[in-house]
Amino acid sequence: MTKALDGVRVIDLTQFEAGTSCTEVLAWMGADVIKVEEPNRGDPGRGLWSQDGDIDSYYFILLNLNKRSVTLDLKSETGKSMFLEMVRQGDIVAENMAPGAMERLGLGYDVLKQINPRIIMARIKGFGTYGPYSDYKSFDMIAQATGGAMTTTGYADSVPLKPGPTIGDTGTGVHAAIGIMAALWQRERTGEGQVVEVSMQDAVMNYCRVRMVDYYRTGEVPPRTGNPRNSVPGGIYKCHPGGPDDYCYIFAQPVRSHMWDAVLTVIGREDLIGHPDYSDPNWRLEHADEVNGMLEEWTSQRSKHEVMRLMGEAGVPAGATLNAADLNSDPQLLAREMITQIEHQHRGTLTLPGCPIKLENSPVEVTTSPLLGEHNAEVYGEIFGYGPEEIARLKEERVI
Repeated sequence: MTKALDGVRVIDLTQFEAGTSCTEVLAWMGADVIKVEEPNRGDPGRGLWSQDGDIDSYYFILLNLNKRSVTLDLKSETGKSMFLEMVRQGDIVAENMAPGAMERLGLGYDVLKQINPRIIMARIKGFGTYGPYSDYKSFDMIAQATGGAMTTTGYADSVPLKPGPTIGDTGTGVHAAIGIMAALWQRERTGEGQVVEVSMQDAVMNYCRVRMVDYYRTGEVPPRTGNPRNSVPGGIYKCHPGGPDDYCYIFAQPVRSHMWDAVLTVIGREDLIGHPDYSDPNWRLEHADEVNGMLEEWTSQRSKHEVMRLMGEAGVPAGATLNAADLNSDPQLLAREMITQIEHQHRGTLTLPGCPIKLENSPVEVTTSPLLGEHNAEVYGEIFGYGPEEIARLKEERVI
């Protein structure tokens, strides 16, 4: 079946997470993503948190599915010339190198567009390519700090906390993929490429924009509120057998009376349905300890999965706090193929997260990440017509 981005060639110079997340989305959608790596070690992410010597890390594998890998020394004249020919035959160049690195290599957008006016260059930087912070380097936690995520996470009496999800990295990559899709569509009308730039700080701030409503409304910096119980019931409720990993988060927002009645029915307190006090949201808020205690007495006798099932079947928004082991075997995620299996050349069968985007007419087949330089002969044969002798010569000259 034809994939959504069939025929789109991506020259991928990304590394670690922010950039690789972007190009992985494009690869899932069917683009031919050619990961161009330094010949000796490749993407530094290959060795990150790996306990197995030269075997690619789980970190690298799950961020580089569905791609092809070639090695190329961009500092050599031959390597640079080969790269520019790849650009001539490509659609997108994606990079998240250190500030100014592409320009120092002589491969800035001004050079690339002379080679191919249709080329789209995606640039993922900590603070972008302009502004007073543009020369600063960044990682996920720096973006989360400067984008506002940390000051809204945690409790009022705690230090600012970094949210667990890597919204500074993967969140920025997804934003960049959206920009690339828009640029591809615009190119269909204009015939011209352009630069797509996403700053990690910008992306994190975008995730935080709803928390800024209170600031605009009151002029006061909103405090950290932890797991707020702004309405009752609502919040974290301990489930059997207890412990941090067995909490269930109940989104039983009583903004509509039928939802509160459903909660009472589920926990066996139908006698309180229609009660003049318990039916009043303001009364429940004033007597939060009593109401929440009643609910937690019920949840603490049941597992988080049972609580979620019973509440969900009754039409009450409720979510069990699933940990990594839970997610890997969650029936909903399995049904949606968000947990999938691949066959890796060195690690064998691996169970990993799959693609979260579902296109009816472009189903995603998740394939394994490439070994370093695995597709040298294949890609350079396609682009340059090189045979075994040329590939061997380039390897001997340490170009690839």
